[in-house]
Amino acid sequence: MSTLVFIPGAWHKPTCYDKVIALLQEQEDLRCVAITLPSTTDNPNATFKDDLDVAQDAIRKETSQGRNVIVVAHSYGGMVGNSAIKGFTMTDETKGGIKHENGDNTTSDGQVAGHVIGLILIASGFTFTGLAFMDPFFGHPPPSWRVNSETGYAELVTPPRELFYHDLPEEEGDFWASQLSTQSLKALFEDGEHTYAGWQDVPVWYIGTCLDRGLPVLAQRIQMGMGRQMGARAEHRELQTSHSPFLSQPRETADIILEAVEAFTGKEPRKSRQDDKIVRPAALLWQPWTWLKFGLPLGLGHVIGGVISFLRWWKIIKI
Repeated sequence: MSTLVFIPGAWHKPTCYDKVIALLQEQEDLRCVAITLPSTTDNPNATFKDDLDVAQDAIRKETSQGRNVIVVAHSYGGMVGNSAIKGFTMTDETKGGIKHENGDNTTSDGQVAGHVIGLILIASGFTFTGLAFMDPFFGHPPPSWRVNSETGYAELVTPPRELFYHDLPEEEGDFWASQLSTQSLKALFEDGEHTYAGWQDVPVWYIGTCLDRGLPVLAQRIQMGMGRQMGARAEHRELQTSHSPFLSQPRETADIILEAVEAFTGKEPRKSRQDDKIVRPAALLWQPWTWLKFGLPLGLGHVIGGVISFLRWWKIIKI
């Protein structure tokens, strides 16, 4: 049996996943656990390490009961999810039942402990070991939010309904905007020593968001090309949604998650799924427009990934 552990993004509460979790639990009988990040609980002193500890506690609780875990993470939560799986994945030794990298390989009743078997990233990124969330941006926030050193919070500048939920009906978008919490700056700028490139240890499914105003889809496609060049075993899907596909297209988001679960667990994909809204990005020879839309950014990502791999080979950087 597998458990899906859902990790929200910055400013977001775990209730943002309610629509998708309802579909997965009630219709598909999948066990789902959604966590609350301490950095979003009105505590300016909450750190990335605090978020990481909560995520690892949730994973540990499931694996200690003999369940395998699939981590589903959105936006900033992708860094938490990537880092949290360290020590919980299957190694050559654990395949033989010898030991669990994060502790004993048996549960309290003598069963073999579970492991993290997959990672699903939603409008997120491929974490680099040793880099804090804002390090790749050289500490400069995007135009959508600003640093408030007096309060210790990252403050949204762009109206959140326009930034995260512009494809929802106005009333619903306003509701979800009202549910947003504060976001600790410490979690975004500090604790790089605790980050980990978990995507190197497990297969990854990436859900891209084509209408995203928070993380442009072009940047997402470049990241995908970079990750694959650097060794990520990554499947790529896209939806015509804002930064929050689990709210505006929950059925399609759930379908992609189900497809990923089937891939992670070695099951045959279902034949009856309606996936006409789900795009599988690829540059096709007989469709020249895909060369520019997908081929160019994915190719650029491959180049960037190749450069990073070269620097890593020379031990100039660590990922």
